[in-house]
Amino acid sequence: MAKTHPLVDITGVAVIGDHKLRLLFEDGTVGDVSFEDDAWNGVFAPLRDAARFAKVTVRYGTLYWPHDELDWAPEPLYEAAREHSLVQAAATS
Repeated sequence: MAKTHPLVDITGVAVIGDHKLRLLFEDGTVGDVSFEDDAWNGVFAPLRDAARFAKVTVRYGTLYWPHDELDWAPEPLYEAAREHSLVQAAATS
């Protein structure tokens, strides 16, 4: 059975390299997520440009690129951040 985690909003983001972000989640999890291997097709194509990608912010618990009006839901990012975590939230029972 696949692991499931509660919906946890992103509360902070820092650009740590070309197409690499450090994400902070509301439960205290901090982890690095790389987007270097992403295809950047369709509406996300403008984000191939690392300078444009670096304009990321957080809005309503998601990653958001205001210039392009694009957002990225936190669920898959939470899993990736936990796999490369610097700080992981304590497990709850």
